[in-house]
Amino acid sequence: MKILITGAKSFIGSALKNYLLQWPEKYKIDTISLRDDAWLSENFGSFDSVFHAAGIAHDDTKKIPEGEQNLYYEINTKLAYESALKAKEDGARQFIFMSSSIIYGKSAPIGEQKIITRDTPPNPESNYGESKLKAEEALKSLDDENFRVCILRCPMIYGFGCKGNYPVLSKLARKLPVFPKIHNTRSMLYVKNFAEFTRLIIENQERGIFWPQNKEYSDTSHLVKLIAKAHGKKVMLIPCCEFMLRLLSRFTGLVNKAFGSLAYSQDLSEYKSDYRLYSLEQSITDTENSSD
Repeated sequence: MKILITGAKSFIGSALKNYLLQWPEKYKIDTISLRDDAWLSENFGSFDSVFHAAGIAHDDTKKIPEGEQNLYYEINTKLAYESALKAKEDGARQFIFMSSSIIYGKSAPIGEQKIITRDTPPNPESNYGESKLKAEEALKSLDDENFRVCILRCPMIYGFGCKGNYPVLSKLARKLPVFPKIHNTRSMLYVKNFAEFTRLIIENQERGIFWPQNKEYSDTSHLVKLIAKAHGKKVMLIPCCEFMLRLLSRFTGLVNKAFGSLAYSQDLSEYKSDYRLYSLEQSITDTENSSD
């Protein structure tokens, strides 16, 4: 099968490419940059699947000058649609779009639950989330039997080389002897589990919306303990921190981002083939050993 990856230098694009290269006899992987207009002269028609990882992520906000939030829509929405339209017109068979759980809004505050089901309506609360949702809506108009549009509403994807919250937690887990004991519920997706899921939907030429996640929910405090354990260290979890963190959350959204809850119902993420090759603990050990 021939697969084209846009945004191949991204964490997600690089991870998928490296994963699929394990089977050189089954998959031929090409990559392309969408940073200029050169891609418009390329032919996408020979590809079974186009995996679209190009975009501006939420942790890149600081790189966008104030007043230029429209870049989210130019890149995450318009560019996604234009590349999918070209893929369809050229004769590609499948287009896979990386969406995000961020289309459902922010995490629930500390002490509250937010479990997303199939019936939960999107409710984006940022330019990033809204641009992803608008892209989904545009892409659905291109879907038909001959051009299968597949949308992946992934939760936080982590693994060696990732950006965002995980590297921060990893650094804290390796340095701090104590950490707040707060129970929360979060969906996460290890990058190798993600890559296996993507391989399967390419093999099966799927279409529609999917919500992949790890088999187990994550708990921030437990996650820190697992990271420390992977380095042969111990972190003591300190209870009775919830009130202080609730108070702190009034002044910064980082608290709820770290300790709030945002999860998919487990049944939403079931698939006909098992893609969750790594348990949560195995994935943490694998990630941390790769970083040593």
